[in-house]
Amino acid sequence: MSPDDMETVRRSFCKVAMLNARVGLQFYERLFALDPDLRALFGEDVHPQAEKLVATLASAVRHLSNPAALEGSLRAMGERHRGYGVRDEHYATVGEALLSTLETNLGPEFTPDVRGAWLALYGMVARMMRGDGACAPLAPAGSAAAD
Repeated sequence: MSPDDMETVRRSFCKVAMLNARVGLQFYERLFALDPDLRALFGEDVHPQAEKLVATLASAVRHLSNPAALEGSLRAMGERHRGYGVRDEHYATVGEALLSTLETNLGPEFTPDVRGAWLALYGMVARMMRGDGACAPLAPAGSAAAD
């Protein structure tokens, strides 16, 4: 990520982080709307998972200047997710849900530059979680997030 992208992510995350678990819950609502089959991978109450999502994003933002510090924990998280039934193709849907949630919460501040910076961060996180150096496209071709 470029230094400009890092600063863009930091600034925009400050606004989103104040909403804490609400953002996480919005993310899961969007994720399940995009792919209802993913709901089966989660328990009844997604509140704890919503809080973990925001904490993971906060950690990624804190370590933007040193992403290698995250690699071990993200690889382990990816392995756990695979054990829960997450497949590589799910990463595209997660990326789309993340961008949509950010857009909803940032409103007009969700500019193309902000979108691009978050795509770069999510791509890095997804590659680390997958542990293979490759990353599925963040959004299916033709979707709103892919445009």
